[in-house]
Amino acid sequence: MNERGASLNQTILQAACTIANTVKARTLFLCSDSAAHISLVAPLLEKTEIVLAAHDLENVEEDWPQVKTHLHLPNIPLTRMGQVKIAVLMGLSAGIVGGKDRIVCVTGLPRLNRLDSILVFDLGKEFELLTTNKGMNLEGIVSPEVFEGVLNIAIELANQGREGKPVGTIFTLGDHDKVLQLSRQLVMNPFHGYPETERNILDPTLRETIREFSAIDGAFVIRGDGVVMAAGRHLNAALEEGELPRGLGSRHVAGAGITAVTEAVSIAISESDGTVRIFRQGSIFMEIEKATQPAGGIRRSRLE
Repeated sequence: MNERGASLNQTILQAACTIANTVKARTLFLCSDSAAHISLVAPLLEKTEIVLAAHDLENVEEDWPQVKTHLHLPNIPLTRMGQVKIAVLMGLSAGIVGGKDRIVCVTGLPRLNRLDSILVFDLGKEFELLTTNKGMNLEGIVSPEVFEGVLNIAIELANQGREGKPVGTIFTLGDHDKVLQLSRQLVMNPFHGYPETERNILDPTLRETIREFSAIDGAFVIRGDGVVMAAGRHLNAALEEGELPRGLGSRHVAGAGITAVTEAVSIAISESDGTVRIFRQGSIFMEIEKATQPAGGIRRSRLE
């Protein structure tokens, strides 16, 4: 990065820390892959906790000892707001932040190694970020690692599809017994009979299998600890007409409906436009729009 870009990053980070201290923000979400950014932020914050949201966390404990909490962003191009939405959603699901907290987010374009945006949110009042004020506390329902892993898979599928073709599917997480009671198989369950260790969503080798089975009609049912119970499942629960925004199809109605009658959370991918929608308690909790992939993809600098 040139001197001008480095100076802009430093100015943005200093301003973000000043704002966080002034408004007494609980958390500063830093969407960055650069260790230098952490080094700038850590000494300037008073009581605000740093949460790092990065694409590359391979050496996070060695490179960023100041960071106690880190979140893994999908390894795909994301818009500025897309990075923020994913980071905050993961933070809410893990209990890092709550629905009434004030937070500061710093983001930019990873491919340019540039930070250029500061956002301040009161989560209890923020409807650009969250489409409902219903809670997202998943404690005892879905482990944070499982939610983060499935969300990453869903966003990657939404952006990359399967063999270059758009994909539309649903993942339900948690309360699997009740979800299975309120659903039925459309096809033979491809996960039936396999050991649990071989069908846990946290196993990176399972990702390609999930990608292949995403072409099957119906939903994935995933236990709270990450074990995939079924794929190709028809969700019987549905909302009354008018409870969701117009234009959403049967997949979204089913995804919302199952969360209205169970404790599960569902993640639906729109085949038409690649938008990922997260449902909780019968409502859309958040929408993450598909980013337009720029030429050159993501470029990182850990030594900036």
